[in-house]
Amino acid sequence: MVLGWLLLLVMALPPGTTGAKDCIFCELTDSAKCPGTHMRCGDDEDCFTGHGVAQGVGPVTNKGCVHSTSCGREEPVSYQGLTYSLTTTCCYGHLCNASPGPAGSRMAGATAGLLLLLRRLL
Repeated sequence: MVLGWLLLLVMALPPGTTGAKDCIFCELTDSAKCPGTHMRCGDDEDCFTGHGVAQGVGPVTNKGCVHSTSCGREEPVSYQGLTYSLTTTCCYGHLCNASPGPAGSRMAGATAGLLLLLRRLL
C-alpha cells in the first residue's frame, strides 16, 4: 500500500523535483519583464534570478542556471556601457525562477500537500 502511494507521489511531482531541473533563461535586460525560454540545468546548478543596480539608472535583470557556489554573490556586469552590481538569488525547484502566477502557486500547493500526505503515511 505504501509503495503505491510513493509511486503516485513521484508521478505527481513536477519534472525536475527528482533530478535535473529546468529553469527560465533570460538575457540581461532592463525590461521589467523578460519572456524567457526553458533551459536544462546541470547536476550541480540551480535556477537563479539576477538583479543589478547602477547609480542613476534603472535596474537590470537576468535569469538562468548557475553553479550553486555562485548563489548569493554580487558581481559586476556590463550592460549598455555601464557597470552594474548584479546579485544572484537562487531557488531550488523546477522552473522556480519563472514569474509567479496562479498556475505555479497551485502546483506548489499540490506538491506540498502530497508531501504532507506521504509523511503521515510513513
